[in-house]
Order: sequence, then C-alpha cells, then structure tokens
Amino acid sequence: MSSRTLDLVSPGAQLRPRPMIRRLRPTETIMRAVLLACGVVSIATTIGIVLVLGLESLAFFREVPLTDFLFSTTWQPRLGQFGIWPLLSATLMTTTFALLVSVPLGLAAAIYLSEYAHPRTRATLKPVLELLAGIPTVVYGFFALTFMTPLLQAIFGPQVQVYNTFSAGLVMGIMILPTIASMSEDALNAVPRALREASYGLGATRFETIAKVVVPAAFSGLVAAFLIGMARAVGETMIVALAAGAGPNMTLNPFEPAQTITGYIASISGGDISYDSLDYQSIFALGLFLFLFTLVLNLVSQWISRRFREVYQ
Repeated sequence: MSSRTLDLVSPGAQLRPRPMIRRLRPTETIMRAVLLACGVVSIATTIGIVLVLGLESLAFFREVPLTDFLFSTTWQPRLGQFGIWPLLSATLMTTTFALLVSVPLGLAAAIYLSEYAHPRTRATLKPVLELLAGIPTVVYGFFALTFMTPLLQAIFGPQVQVYNTFSAGLVMGIMILPTIASMSEDALNAVPRALREASYGLGATRFETIAKVVVPAAFSGLVAAFLIGMARAVGETMIVALAAGAGPNMTLNPFEPAQTITGYIASISGGDISYDSLDYQSIFALGLFLFLFTLVLNLVSQWISRRFREVYQ
C-alpha cells in the first residue's frame, strides 16, 4: 500500500471535499428570471405611483398653501377653498364605525375558530366567513343604502337621512370583518400549545387561559390585524360613495350625509373637469395624503409586530 493511500485512510488525514457546483436547469433559469421580473415590475409600479402622485401634488401645492390644505375646515373647490378637514372627518367617522363593528366581532370569531370550534365546524365556518371578502364593494354599498339605512330609520326615526356616515361605516365593518378575523386567527394559532397546557396545568379555565395567556401572547399580531383592517377601511371607495353622501360636510352627526376622501375622488373623477385644473390636481393631493396615511399605518403595524413579538423556541 503506497504512502498516498496510507495518508488517505489514516485517522489523522484530512480530506478536502470538492465544492459541488450544480448547473441550473433551463426551467429554473427561466423561473428565476420570471420571478425577478415580477419583483422589478411591482417595485417599478410603486415608484411610478409615488412619482405621479408627487408631481401632480406638487403642482397643486404651488397654488394652494399646505397650511390651508391641512388646517382649513372648508372644502369648496369652485371657490378656491381646499381644506381637507370636512373630507377627513367623514373618513375618520366611517372608519371608526367600521372598527367598532369589525374589531370585537373579528376577535370573537378568531377566538372561537382558534380555541373553541371543532375541526369540522372550523372547516365549515371559516370559508363562509372568508366568503364575505369576495363580495364586490358596490354590492355592500347598495346593501348599506337599501337595507341598513331603512333599518336605522326604523330604529332611530326620521333624523336618519338617506345618505349618512353611520350606515356606511357599519357595512364597511362587515366588509373588513374577514380580514381582521383571518389575521387574528393566524396570530392566535401561532401561540405554542405548550403555553395553553401550562396554564391548564396551573388550574386555569379555558376562558382564563385565552384572556390571560393566549391573547396577550398574540398581542402584536392582533394589533397588526386591527391596523391593516383600519387601512382597508380608510381606502374603501364604493360603499362611502354610494351610502355616505356626495357633498363635503363638516359634522359630527353620524346620521347626516358627509363625503369622504375616497368618495370625493370617485365623484370628481367621473365628472367633467378640465385637465391641469385645481380640481383635477386636488385628486392627486388627496391620493397622496391617503397613501401617506396608510403607509404610516403599515409602518406602525410592522413596528408593533417587531416590538411586542414573542419568540418561542
């Protein structure tokens, strides 16, 4: 046996394996190129949207001071008054009503599906709940106008006008309910089973375990679900355009009509307005405001998820 062979089989010998270089198959190369192209297109689309909103908004703010836009309480484009607060107040009102409906119902549905429901019941109820997300928003708008508003008029009397922010907000809450319920259920299911078993071992009931162990452990995911649902409600268009009202109104009465930001954008976009006018450019200024508002909500959601996330080994 040669010395080279002895070196290879001796216990102290160190063998250096050759690095394995695998050539990509043509299909893998094509798929990588396709996925890269999809990513580039999505990023380019976002950049294009921001550029269009920014350039058109810059032209608008050359004519309208930013302070008047942010702090004035009158929105009358024909009179040259572009205060966002009448539109913003209606947007916040409808969003608040939507969250008052969707957050408790969505959390309760998520807790039931995650902690109480039998697997067969869960397999039946969850698709039915998620079916609400597939209904067109224009259908929700007509539902608010033809069902919810007459129902509110029967309960509260004639003070409820045909167009009002209350009915629009309630129906909007039904619309975003699947989003909040589904994300909340995912957050609850991410809590390890060992925490539940430990709580049961200490004598806690199922309700005490859910309230004091599971929900606090899933806090970051639950808050993220609520904020994303809020962002979804802020950007909703058809429901508020059909049921909330078609005129800016600085009011806190939920039974009166008021126009939201998205409702104004939808109504003015379908009208006869001249290109490069202040009315036309105001659409982009409002769109940029909504974009920044929802961006802040998403950033806050991500920060809360990172700040309060529980890591289990």
